[in-house]
Amino acid sequence: QVQLVESGGGLVQAGGSLRLSCAASGIRFSVNAMGWYRQAPGKQRELVAMSARGGSTNYADSVKGRFTISRDNAKNTVYLQMNSLKPEDTAVYYCNANAFRGLYLDEYWGQGTQVTVSS
Repeated sequence: QVQLVESGGGLVQAGGSLRLSCAASGIRFSVNAMGWYRQAPGKQRELVAMSARGGSTNYADSVKGRFTISRDNAKNTVYLQMNSLKPEDTAVYYCNANAFRGLYLDEYWGQGTQVTVSS
């Protein structure tokens, strides 16, 4: 059974920091990309940051320079260091991972962790 288990969310004041972690287990094939999405109330889910297995990263413009994604391939774990948090960063953050199964790309999601930034 595939599981993506997230941790590290919580309540923080504006300007503060949080670190999210996501550990993937039960994925039979080699994990390709891992990353984070977020969804604020009344808004669509959006990409925050993504890390490819080879090391390349991609960030939403709104978090560039403030958030850093990293991963441990041996542990199938991805991290998101969030600094200089703003109230507009408040959202449920979801871990995402994908893995090739032959010609197919399977996608997996965590259950989400709440991040609340107070002004």
